[in-house]
Amino acid sequence: MTHLQLDPESRRDFLSSTARAALGVSIGGAAASWFNSAEAAEAIAKSNGKAKHVIYLYMAGGMTHIDTLDPKPEAPSEYRGPVKAISTNVDGIQLGHHFEKTAKHADKMAIIRSMNSTQGAHAQGNYHIHTAYTERASLTHPSLGSWANKLDPARLKSTLPPFVTVHAGNRHPGAGFFEPSLAPLPVGDAEKGLQFAKKKKNISEKQFNRQIALRAKLDTEFAARFNKGQRNVRAYDEMFDAAVNLMKSKDLEAFDLSKETKETHLAYGTEKFSKGVLLARRLVENGVRFVEVQYRGFDWHSNNFTQADEKLPVLDQAYAALLTDLKQRGLLDSTLVVIATEFGRTPLIDSDAGRNHFPKAFSFALAGAGIKGGTVYGATDKTASNVITDKTSAADFNATIAAAMGLNHDQVIYSPSRRPFKMGGKTGQPIKEVLT
Repeated sequence: MTHLQLDPESRRDFLSSTARAALGVSIGGAAASWFNSAEAAEAIAKSNGKAKHVIYLYMAGGMTHIDTLDPKPEAPSEYRGPVKAISTNVDGIQLGHHFEKTAKHADKMAIIRSMNSTQGAHAQGNYHIHTAYTERASLTHPSLGSWANKLDPARLKSTLPPFVTVHAGNRHPGAGFFEPSLAPLPVGDAEKGLQFAKKKKNISEKQFNRQIALRAKLDTEFAARFNKGQRNVRAYDEMFDAAVNLMKSKDLEAFDLSKETKETHLAYGTEKFSKGVLLARRLVENGVRFVEVQYRGFDWHSNNFTQADEKLPVLDQAYAALLTDLKQRGLLDSTLVVIATEFGRTPLIDSDAGRNHFPKAFSFALAGAGIKGGTVYGATDKTASNVITDKTSAADFNATIAAAMGLNHDQVIYSPSRRPFKMGGKTGQPIKEVLT
């Protein structure tokens, strides 16, 4: 028999493409070392590691901050447009008028109004927010969900994946250079759940097990030659075994929205994003560590206010329903809920009634576990055009999520090329003022 000899890079490319085809993951290697930071220790101690789970709601396209989380009722009309500021259940905190339901939950929220970035293009901005690093051609950095599970491997014992993305595109950085077990399991349509996860009806259990055994037999020689020395080969086998175990597990029901009542569906809403948020609640309820749900279509270069009227009430309803639902189920005290986006929009309205890319100032929100509700951190000027206090980077925000989860944002993980990286980026520091 003639054996195909693959050099290390070829093997790596083969396994990476195979893994992506199977579960949408990328393969990499990492070795860890640690150092202590007094700042990190203080932030972690302050948060008490309350967030055992994270639901990360990502507004893809660049959500307008002046129309949502940072309204400016006193700004000239050419900035604020027709959007009005409404009061919330916390004195002094206002939101854009589309957030009528969310306004009743301001006491659970910490709004960061001083986000700032240098990345004004979609792909680069998206990557930067997810990883706290600038995109490079030579390396893919891990995203938040992969970091959360890398720094707390004790939580990787369930048959359910520790990290799930819902409605995310193929530009998601995923696990970056981390191992495949830390990559997100992508769900393309929340209502369809985890597709192709059950064996075909015409295949018996005996036939299925025979196929698995045949696969193992065919791989015996390859495994004997490469598994011991090739970490990526072992990682792929582990990923395959995990997928098979999930197929056989009752945990698959966590992906089935038909298990929810009609009333619950109506509370969250009927839109695709609404179903994704409901699925996120089901997944964290069943032990998934980190769930990201993306809501696309916020790139409003024209007709900003027409599109706001269509999309923002969907976010408002689903987000408010999620906080209510988590609270009623006793999950809010252990679940951190995030609203994020790649950048804001220009406060000055353009000639097409639109707003353009604006990384200079934008807003995020945190709610739930480890977070001091009813707070606002940072501020922009009277037209939401410039950050005037407490400028906050993606690295700072990600470090804050780490602290709320009881993780050390300063813990170093080395890439395959032996370069050091951290969940909090190069310089990120937790925002202590928003941590409980």
